[in-house]
Parts: sequence; structure tokens; C-alpha cells
Amino acid sequence: MNRRKFVALAGGGVILAAGTGGFLVTRTPDKALQPWQDAGSVYSDPRKKALSYAILAPNPHNRQPWLIDLSKVGQATIYVDTDRLLPHTDPYSRQITIGLGCFLELMRMAAGHDGFRVDMDLFPQGQDSEALDRRPIAIATFVKDSTVKPDPLFKHVLARRSLKEPYDMERAVSSEVLSKLQAVTGDGVVSGSSNDRAVVQSLRALTRDAMIVEIETHRTYKESVDLFRIGKSEVEANPDGIDFSGPMFETMHLTGLFSREAALDRTSSSFSQGREIVLKSIDATMAHFWLGTPGNSRNDQINAGRDWLRVNLAATSLGLGIQPLSQALQEYPEMATHYEEIHRMVAPEGGTVQMLARLGYGASIPQSPRWPLSAKIMKEQV
Repeated sequence: MNRRKFVALAGGGVILAAGTGGFLVTRTPDKALQPWQDAGSVYSDPRKKALSYAILAPNPHNRQPWLIDLSKVGQATIYVDTDRLLPHTDPYSRQITIGLGCFLELMRMAAGHDGFRVDMDLFPQGQDSEALDRRPIAIATFVKDSTVKPDPLFKHVLARRSLKEPYDMERAVSSEVLSKLQAVTGDGVVSGSSNDRAVVQSLRALTRDAMIVEIETHRTYKESVDLFRIGKSEVEANPDGIDFSGPMFETMHLTGLFSREAALDRTSSSFSQGREIVLKSIDATMAHFWLGTPGNSRNDQINAGRDWLRVNLAATSLGLGIQPLSQALQEYPEMATHYEEIHRMVAPEGGTVQMLARLGYGASIPQSPRWPLSAKIMKEQV
């Protein structure tokens, strides 16, 4: 972005003019947000009803990497869409697997809300620690069960967000709140947190530096930029990736102030200002939270994802903002020093740190776009 050009346009009324004549109210990608409205309301099949919630689960870069086979009565077989992996920032698909764990946990919770138990057979044809492939992630069998009790966290599903904005630096995150977040984890997953000023400052610095490494490593940064969806048309055509919808971004795009090309140009104001905005959010953090596992098997990663979903919903119930900061946990060579440092800081006794997040209180934000459930179903029973 050229700052002078932006100021000139704004001063000349171009941006304000774009908000008139219906432009402002028609830039919301309603079609891409419809799955949030449809969740649980348009399906009679208990599997589809549960899956209509599961597709709202948090997942890396909003790739929504799940595919579903409903061809067998009473079952849902979940696969990974290998076209939606992140080979540069997530070379072993650890983060993608965590996202699939979020999906499976939300499916289980939604089914339980309707009185169904979900029996999970994870990786029934085996697993590869180096890569995800076309073998099933899980076979989920739905069983009507009067003993199943609704999970109290489920009621917060539609309000859940990943809050990436700067947090209120005058409002502390209490130790009591951190304890409540840690209380929702299980399945062999170890949780930790801190609101200690010195620890938070150290983690701010580490996560900031790790973000800079990702941005300044061309292939990892480009992986994100390639997933920018700018403006309503792009978001509705591909309701995944990184959403830049709304009248401000769309007007900037239409006037040449914001584009994928400009974001990749390290000499541009678009690059430098975008970098500054991201780092400013990291600096405005009041506490940190992390999840770890003793090992790093695919099952460990799934369990970490299941708990990550639960932590997100617990944060929502407490009015707390939460954003994953996964950069220091990534396993590509340029990140090795930061990977070792985060493990030294929060997992000194060993194991794998699976998730790291910033916490704080902030403004409400819109929902993230989603593909409709129908786009994710591979087969249905005849």
C-alpha cells in the first residue's frame, strides 16, 4: 500500500463514497456464512446434524481439510483432503491433524446433544507420522444412547471465534480464569498457562520473533498469502483460507491498495504495514496458554485437537479472547531455534508442545467463512 495514495483517496472521499449506495451492507459474504445459520437446523439425519456443527471447528488457516463418507448406515468415515495441507508451515501435517481432532470432538459433542454416542475408531488402516494420506482418519459410529449427557460447553459453539485483534492491556486475565481453561482438558493432554508478567513478556518476545521468521521466510509467508481471500466474491467462491472481506478491504482492493502481489512485495507499504499490524496484536497479549502431549503420534495430535476445541469453547464461555500462535511450534528448518526454545520454556520435562495461544479480552468479531456441509460429503448411502 502506498500511504500517500491511501490518504489521498480517503481524503477525496473515495472510501466514504464506497460505503454509500448499498455498498456497505452488501459486502458481507452471506453465502459463505450460511453454514453458521444452518448448523443443526436443516438436517434430520443425526450424522448430518452433528457434522453441520463439526464443520465450524477451528482449524489451521481455515483450510477445512475434512472429507466425509456417509455411505454406510449409522457411520461417518472421515478423511483428510490432501489438497488442503500446508506443506511449508506444517510439513508433517501435525497442525492439520489437530484441526481434524477439533472437528471430531465437535461432532461428538453435537451428537451427544441429541442423545447419540459416537464410537471412534481412529486411523483404522494405520497412520504415518511423516505425512497424512488418503487412508481414513476415523470411522465414527453413531449409537442412540439414553445415558449420554449433553456437554455444557456445546452451547457456546456458535459464539466461538479466534480473536486475532489486540487485547485490552488494562484488563488482566486472572489465575482463576486460567484454572478454568485448564480444567476442561484430558485424554492424556497436558495443559499449562501463565499470566505472570515476566513469563508473558518472554513468550510475547518469542512468539513475535517466530512470526517474523515465518513472514521473512518466503515460502512460508507465500503459503499464507496464496490463501488470502479478498472481497466478497473471492470469499464466496472459496470460503476457506484467510478472510479479508468487508467494505474496507474490498475498497482497498478495488483501488489497488491491497492485493496478494502487494502483500508479497517486501518494499511495499502493504507488506510493512501488514507486518506491523500482526506484530502489534502479538504484543497486546495478557496471558498465554499451551497444550502438550508426552509423545507426538497422530493419536496424540487428535487428542490435542479435541482439547483445543474444548479450551476454545471454555474461553468463549468466559468472555475471553483466544488466538493460536503456532509459528514457534512449526517443524521447518528456519524455525528450529524457536521450536527448541518454546519447548525449553513450557515443556522442560519433555514431550511435544502441540498448541500455544495468546489470551486477553477484546472486541467482538464476525464469524469465519465455511464451505457448506454438502461440499464436504464424498458419498452418501443409496
